[in-house]
Amino acid sequence: MSTLLYRLGKWCALHKKTVLAGWVAFIAIIFISAFLLKPSFSGDMSIPGTPSEEANELLQDEFPSGSDAGSLRIVFGAEGNEKLTSESSQQAISDVLDKIMEDDEVASAANPFEAQTVSADGAVAYADITYKEAAADVPESSVEHAEKSIEIAENEGLQVAMKGDIIPSEVEIGGISEVIGIVMAFIVLSITFASFVIAGLPIFNALLGLVASIGVTLIGASMFDITSFSLSLSVMIGLAVGIDYALFIFSKHRQQVRDGIEINESIARANGTAGGAVIFAGLTVIVALCGLTVIGIPFLAAMGITAALSVLFAVLVSITAGPAVLALVGKRIDKKNRLLSKSSKNQKGQTDSNAWGRFVTKQPLIVAIISIVILVIISIPATDLRLGLPDDGMKVEDDPARQAYDLLADGFGEGFNGPLAVLVDASGTSGDQTVQFQKATEEIGNLDNVSQVTPAMPNESGKYAIVNVIPETGPNDSGTADLVHDIRKLSLNDGGENIEFRVTGLTAINIDIAEKLNDAIPIFGVIIVGFAFILLMVVFRSLLVPLTAVSGFLLTMTATLGFSVFILQDGYLNSLLGIPQEGPILAFLPILVIGILFGLAMDYQVFLVSRMHEEYTITKDPVRSILAGLKYSGPVVTAAGLIMIFVFAGFIFAGDTMIKSMGLALTFGVLFDAFIVRLALIPAIMKLMGHATWYLPKWLDKIIPNVDIEGHKLSEKLSEQNENVSAQGNKLKTN
Repeated sequence: MSTLLYRLGKWCALHKKTVLAGWVAFIAIIFISAFLLKPSFSGDMSIPGTPSEEANELLQDEFPSGSDAGSLRIVFGAEGNEKLTSESSQQAISDVLDKIMEDDEVASAANPFEAQTVSADGAVAYADITYKEAAADVPESSVEHAEKSIEIAENEGLQVAMKGDIIPSEVEIGGISEVIGIVMAFIVLSITFASFVIAGLPIFNALLGLVASIGVTLIGASMFDITSFSLSLSVMIGLAVGIDYALFIFSKHRQQVRDGIEINESIARANGTAGGAVIFAGLTVIVALCGLTVIGIPFLAAMGITAALSVLFAVLVSITAGPAVLALVGKRIDKKNRLLSKSSKNQKGQTDSNAWGRFVTKQPLIVAIISIVILVIISIPATDLRLGLPDDGMKVEDDPARQAYDLLADGFGEGFNGPLAVLVDASGTSGDQTVQFQKATEEIGNLDNVSQVTPAMPNESGKYAIVNVIPETGPNDSGTADLVHDIRKLSLNDGGENIEFRVTGLTAINIDIAEKLNDAIPIFGVIIVGFAFILLMVVFRSLLVPLTAVSGFLLTMTATLGFSVFILQDGYLNSLLGIPQEGPILAFLPILVIGILFGLAMDYQVFLVSRMHEEYTITKDPVRSILAGLKYSGPVVTAAGLIMIFVFAGFIFAGDTMIKSMGLALTFGVLFDAFIVRLALIPAIMKLMGHATWYLPKWLDKIIPNVDIEGHKLSEKLSEQNENVSAQGNKLKTN
């Protein structure tokens, strides 16, 4: 592979304009195709086979509504000690509804004073608006008309907020989150390369790959169900790895140019050596992300595949457009380097080290203990991990949906925002269903944490009935989850025939999703850890190196989850990090973070330890190998880690709660893994293990393949060729 990458790098360097024009043309074709296909993103996060989904399907069959019309709920609130029951308030609300009915798309508007949707204290009321068309077909002008209509009540001093399925969810691309990440990455690269011009090259590469992956994702969204969050995750991952992969290759090229190697030859060699590590690292991340498909959760599989696409394009751009860009820059790449300054003339046989390397090798036990203690302490909150999906109550305070949520909670109780639909199944009984349904309603009402139960509403056959239940607690409260399970455990016996209770509704569906994902975490974790161990054993031909790497990754994961619980669930430092409201951890966050951080952790492990392995192969000195790795690869890992941190940190301040939580978890996950695990804990443990670090049984050494990911054999081959050419030249001079 190294030879192939070497040839590819040289060809791309020699045909630089053709390569870059090809990428531009490809991106143009992709986006034109996406525009013609009119992509749309799905908001569906259901999991087939869960109890709530099965109940929902049965409910749809037994209670066909005959319509999937769009809806809008307008919530009104009185200011201060005022009441909505006052004549002026009632008139304002009526005027709003009359104005809304002027829209030809509106089928009906229920006045809260007629529908009795006014709170007991008269301070809050809501009106449900139904449209003639499905939510997706309701024009944007109808939303604008509703927004204009509620101004009538606002002008009368009422609080008004709207929520509903006709309000489109916006997909943000290129917002403030990405800008912050790119700016901070540019600062790190400027320090690394000591040049503003050169610092922009890895960012250009990353953006090129990112735009290509976005185009392909848009095309996919026109054919498959892909959530809008998938695109945000793809942007987050693609931007971070794209910059890092370009940094690895560009750094290698710059080192070689400083050693006097001709530009195009250096580009080819960098592509053949560092490019191999980039492909290996990228494939590792791709495999980890595609591993999300084995869990059997459709929306999570789509997230993994779209994110994997962004990594794939980051790799392809790095090994093709990267060499072309470097060829365009030419000799300008050779500037004095403040962070990575070194000469390969001093690398071979060099015993010099940096201060950090000397400290770690002199005090390995202290470094290891401190690192482990820090990570374990940060991990403690993870023992109280609660999973869930964000509701409107976790949005920013100025969001209309959050305002509607708060008004409804104040007027009707927290549980009003998390209603449960109970399908009472008496299809297997032969008694009087009316009496059975009445008993079922009483049984539900006697359960703990029930605020309100509506009378049973049977279907046409009389075999099924719907009972709407309002819990006392909110949709993400553990008490609501307990109530769902309590209802499902209920059983009425009618002459030996059981009546079943099935619970569905958005709240129950979200609870089932969280529990399903919670059950999948150990399975996915075992797959990832097993894959990591085998992968690293093949790469480094050692048993203890992969064991320590995997152990370090587990500490990274527990610390990341612990810190996420501390911030997102327990609510500490929320105001500092712009988190609007504490709540349960995003249900799919642990699995996504496991997959993403695994790939990134292996990137840093390979880049750092491969340099140590190379030194140990030559000198058989374990201490010297650690010092070499920390001196020569440590700065690049530091720069790459900082870039990842800044890119992910920018997403903490995004508007969407899910994106915020992912940005937070990945930011601190990279911080823990790169700077505590890879640059401190792993080198310290390797020093304590000494020669045993590189032990591999002879029988196993014969079985596993020999993988040369950094192209050392290519370097040796090229060195031999240079020596032969030099020898022939000297011979000709002598003759």
